[in-house]
Amino acid sequence: MPLEGEYEPSPQKWVRDQVERYEATGGREANTLRDTGRPIVVFTTRGATTGKLRKNPLMRVEHDGAYAMVASQGGAPTHPSWYHNLRKYPDQVTVQDGPEPWDGVARELSGPERDEWWERAVAAYPDYADYQTRTDRQIPVFVVERTK
Repeated sequence: MPLEGEYEPSPQKWVRDQVERYEATGGREANTLRDTGRPIVVFTTRGATTGKLRKNPLMRVEHDGAYAMVASQGGAPTHPSWYHNLRKYPDQVTVQDGPEPWDGVARELSGPERDEWWERAVAAYPDYADYQTRTDRQIPVFVVERTK
């Protein structure tokens, strides 16, 4: 059952608009990152500070039914806000890749497993490799798997 609670739309207009259109059409529209043509997935997390629901369109990196969430923030020196949401509430994430959202549990990856998922992420969206060169932090990668 998808997360429940008050939804706090993104302060970024393009994110708000994309999420709204994606959800309204069951993922038939607004399903790529701007003009890249690369597919996205909408992730819903619970805000670490506010407890409100936050929705983020991220690159679609899927393998065997699990999805990666790459905390790149375009190579910024700090993690995106949703990183902190997952750290506090790893069991409160919903994945929507198409019309039907599903609940999952996230875990931050390290070691060889992170390397494997990082390769998948870069294959799905090559700009991730460039983003890593822009920052001193290792870009975190989470994997989200269905709640059993």
